[in-house]
Amino acid sequence: MPRMVAAPTAIPVPGNKQIHEYVGRVNTDSGDISVAHMKSPAGWTEPGQRPEFREITVVFRGTLHVEHEGGSLDVAGGQAIITEPGEWVRYSTPAPDGAEYVAICLPAFEINSVHRDA
Repeated sequence: MPRMVAAPTAIPVPGNKQIHEYVGRVNTDSGDISVAHMKSPAGWTEPGQRPEFREITVVFRGTLHVEHEGGSLDVAGGQAIITEPGEWVRYSTPAPDGAEYVAICLPAFEINSVHRDA
């Protein structure tokens, strides 16, 4: 039977980035996939990470800057990026408009499986 997700759960994070999880460990007790809507302001950056999950990120507005071991990419509104488990990446939104995007993680995002840089 279909299951309605009535609303996302806001995930508290440092700074003024907003994360609203629709499907995942927090909102639906789902471990196989997570789907979260993100809004990152201009100048936001996070530590590099080497996650254990595949991440598909679809950018709707603005630009998401993605650093990786081979260089960097700018992912603009209307584009997407896929990162595989074990790849080192660092996300940021240096452009004046920040970015709005959806991140899908397989399996679901879990803080202990991100492996952020110290």
